[in-house]
Amino acid sequence: MEDKSSDPKGQEKTSQGIEESLETKVSPEQPRKKKRKSTVEDLKKRLEDQKHLAQDNYEKFLRAYADLENYKKRVEKERADTLKYGNEELMRDLLPFMDNLERAIEHASSEINNNPRALIEGVQLTLKDLRTALEKHGLKAIESVGKPFDPSLHEAMMQVESEAHDPQIVVEEFQKGYLIRDRLLRPARVSVAATREVSEEAETGEDEG
Repeated sequence: MEDKSSDPKGQEKTSQGIEESLETKVSPEQPRKKKRKSTVEDLKKRLEDQKHLAQDNYEKFLRAYADLENYKKRVEKERADTLKYGNEELMRDLLPFMDNLERAIEHASSEINNNPRALIEGVQLTLKDLRTALEKHGLKAIESVGKPFDPSLHEAMMQVESEAHDPQIVVEEFQKGYLIRDRLLRPARVSVAATREVSEEAETGEDEG
């Protein structure tokens, strides 16, 4: 039987086979290392992109916050100015009536032009114009006499017996009431027609007293 171990060609073939076997085992790891390196580079790039995006978003947030603070300051200043100067237009509209009343008083105080009738007419005209100016700003007089008593608009000063009015109808107005648009500014002070029973009870109470 031939001894192959002593054959140089056989030994060469054997060492060649071992090298091929080693190459076969080592070669699959090389693409894996390349793939791993590529994945790390991708992650670094994505991380860097996210850092830039986060920085951009933070700068946008700072600008938006600064704009909001400026807006709040501007609104607060406008609100303060509104509270401080909100009646400026009304005051400007009232100035002519002050001028007219001052002229009327000066005219009535003059001995040469002392004419009570002219003074009355001047005051009535000024009052009419004043009412018109206030109505432009939302003032509205409450109509009371002959209307049903409304506790949200009227303040009853007394009850009177009246054959000309149904019960709970406003008979007389002592002080005119006003609305500013739809809100009560001042209630009207009125007297209200009472039922006969209420009047009789009032009279009985007075007699007993």
